[in-house]
Amino acid sequence: MAKLIIFSAPSGAGKSTLVRFLLVQGLNIRFSVSATSRKPRGEERDGVEYYFLTPEEFRRRIANNEFLEYEEVYKDKFYGTLKSEVDRILAEGVNVVFDVDCIGGLNIKKIYGDRALSVFVMPPSVETLRERLEKRGTDSPPVIENRLAKAEYEMSFAPRFDVTVYNDDYDQAKAEVLKLVTDFISEG
Repeated sequence: MAKLIIFSAPSGAGKSTLVRFLLVQGLNIRFSVSATSRKPRGEERDGVEYYFLTPEEFRRRIANNEFLEYEEVYKDKFYGTLKSEVDRILAEGVNVVFDVDCIGGLNIKKIYGDRALSVFVMPPSVETLRERLEKRGTDSPPVIENRLAKAEYEMSFAPRFDVTVYNDDYDQAKAEVLKLVTDFISEG
């Protein structure tokens, strides 16, 4: 039976980088593309990094109960996991990996229980997050400040996850998540 691996972390903690690393390791895993109502950044494409929906379309799908989880992270900025995306991947017998916010990750874990592994990626510090977000160059200073305030709150969720990976040494974090995921998907 296919399993689910959930990665959550504050913005800039490195979860997306770790998920991308896992996806090229030859494991039987596929990325669950989330939906969002924000505009694409840089080279992002619809159906690849995200399914880009208007806020109105997102609300309509919420009303139709089409999401496993969703959150309005900022006003009119929704993120969520479409049930149809996850069902499609699981039906193929492929394990699903998620890159979602903390509340979403805990909600998915609640739905799937032991069939899911929830991993919290902990950044070295809030100051390191600031440096990473500034270096990324995709957000304005006020947006970065909002993300940092939210990050401090999100870090308090770490104990509710199955495991916490500290991303202060990227090579060590990669090795740790590779072992965690390999062990989890190979369990009976």
